[in-house]
Amino acid sequence: MGTNCSLFAVGQSRGRLLEGEFWVRRLAARLTRFSADSELSKLNASPGRWVDVSPELEALLKESLLAFENSAGLVNVAVLRSMEAVGYTRPLSEGLPVATEPRLSRLPALPDVLAVRAGAARLEPGAGIDLGGIAKGWMADRLRDSLGPNALANLGGDLSAGGAGPAGDGWPVGLGPTTVLLHDQGAATSSVRQRRWSEQHHLIDPRTGLPACTGLEEVSVVATSGVEAEVVAKAALLVGPQLAPIYCAAHALAWWLSP
Repeated sequence: MGTNCSLFAVGQSRGRLLEGEFWVRRLAARLTRFSADSELSKLNASPGRWVDVSPELEALLKESLLAFENSAGLVNVAVLRSMEAVGYTRPLSEGLPVATEPRLSRLPALPDVLAVRAGAARLEPGAGIDLGGIAKGWMADRLRDSLGPNALANLGGDLSAGGAGPAGDGWPVGLGPTTVLLHDQGAATSSVRQRRWSEQHHLIDPRTGLPACTGLEEVSVVATSGVEAEVVAKAALLVGPQLAPIYCAAHALAWWLSP
């Protein structure tokens, strides 16, 4: 997944945690956009046609449509062409990106370019999907549930915590400069400080198709699940410093903003 992942569970064996790790690796390989053989890349390479998809990809695409609706379009996975336009065509571990295409404009509305039905999905010509943080949050939630009643999954900063934690008072998680205790909750951070090259970064503003520049550099939130925290954190960063506190007060359980 191009990031650090950690799993913790009370009362589970090391073998059970390794099973969770292998599940993450297998699913991440199917969802990456950096491999032409991945399930996601095959969907992106088949514009205008219904493509068979696995239950996991079907669920993630439906989650992405829900995230678009709940964020008033600010969280939009139809971002692949903009990612390519700013040069983010390979993992940063393989070298700094170089922009090779003209800059793009506002992203298309996700429901206009993505259709999902039982066992299949269809993309309109010219559209491309990058599941990004939504995939991490969604996977963290399911991994937490699979590890038992007292567990935490951290997939690159998208966290999902269940149960009372190792000491019985919750799972300790950093939220900006403070520590909070999570109990059946999720947390996520959206940031433009990481995955940077030159004057560019990976977080695209769907209103412009360009790397976001909103006056906020990092937002961390706690919400009822990992995937919800991911969506709220990204949307809050995109609305900027004036509206982010109001947005977080309506959609998050706790938050931290950094200009």
